Amino acid sequence: MPALVVPRPGRVVPMTSHSGTRATPRPAAAGLDAAATARFARLALNCVRREYPNKIAQVMQSDADARPPRELTPAFFGCYDWHSSVHGHWLLVRLAKLCPQAHFTPDARAALAQSLTPANIAAEVEYMRGPGRASFERPYGLAWLLKLASELQTWDDAQAREWHAGLAPLANEAVQRFTDWLPKLRYPIRAGEHSQTAFALGLLSDWTAVAGDTAVAALLRERALTYYAGDRNCPISYEPSGEDFLSPCLGEADFMRRMLPPHEFPLWLSGFLPGIPADGSSDWLAPGVVTDRSDPKLAHMDGLNLSRAWMLEGIASGLPADDRRRSSLLATARVHAEASLPAVTGEHYEGGHWLASFAVYLTTGAGLAR
Repeated sequence: MPALVVPRPGRVVPMTSHSGTRATPRPAAAGLDAAATARFARLALNCVRREYPNKIAQVMQSDADARPPRELTPAFFGCYDWHSSVHGHWLLVRLAKLCPQAHFTPDARAALAQSLTPANIAAEVEYMRGPGRASFERPYGLAWLLKLASELQTWDDAQAREWHAGLAPLANEAVQRFTDWLPKLRYPIRAGEHSQTAFALGLLSDWTAVAGDTAVAALLRERALTYYAGDRNCPISYEPSGEDFLSPCLGEADFMRRMLPPHEFPLWLSGFLPGIPADGSSDWLAPGVVTDRSDPKLAHMDGLNLSRAWMLEGIASGLPADDRRRSSLLATARVHAEASLPAVTGEHYEGGHWLASFAVYLTTGAGLAR
């Protein structure tokens, strides 16, 4: 097998110095390595319709609920679990949109057309509304579903418009679940896995920017201030926990750069992460070490390195161009990307079925383009 060429992470377009406003980000599709991008696409294509092995998380009410995944959730039954299937479909949309002439794009379109049918989406809505599923895929999977919806909405393509319209009932259900839940969620969830609120709310915020939903945007701003505005001295030296794939500290900072005005975020960041260097060094935050990529939980460290890289770039994009912390944030992002992008090979299905989505999120600057 040829060595995987490491694509360069998304880059931030610098602004004029002393502007006092955020640096303007852009997607980095032009800098993608074609071979690696094709490999990421193939990893998703190999799993979005692959039913087994499969990890189902559901409350069963009777024997009638013991059905195969393709019957329970016919749009998103592949890729080992529901949320990975959702962001696997997002990957195919993202790359088909950015690389319309790539040799994998017809296969991506065919897979999307097979999954995102009105009948499949109707069955997904019915399943989600079933008894005992009030917290189904909340918040991580629901947030990725809205990321998929916004990716389709921003694709100027007739077929994408059909898919976006077809997905709308399920996306509306996800939005309703967030708006029902967040006012009742008294405390944020500061975990390094699926339950983390900061990462999910970041994706939800990006959806509001595309959908133009001002009511949900206002709710997010209120929750952001309630949950996080007073946070100081995040204990990033305690990270990572052994099964993290998201950084609690960086995830919160990457969310808050979306929520706070440009003149407020740098000061908030100084109190929240006071140890970010101003000398361009990257040794303040070492990448996570993977000891066994065949173990699906230990392999989370590769995902952590990739998500840290995009969060660090996101935080940098929220700072003025002349902020001296930016160079260290971007250098640290690069070190993390280089630590784990070569591991996105698909060698171990259970441990790596989802990693291509994280790689594409990073390398295409998906968290920066709003």
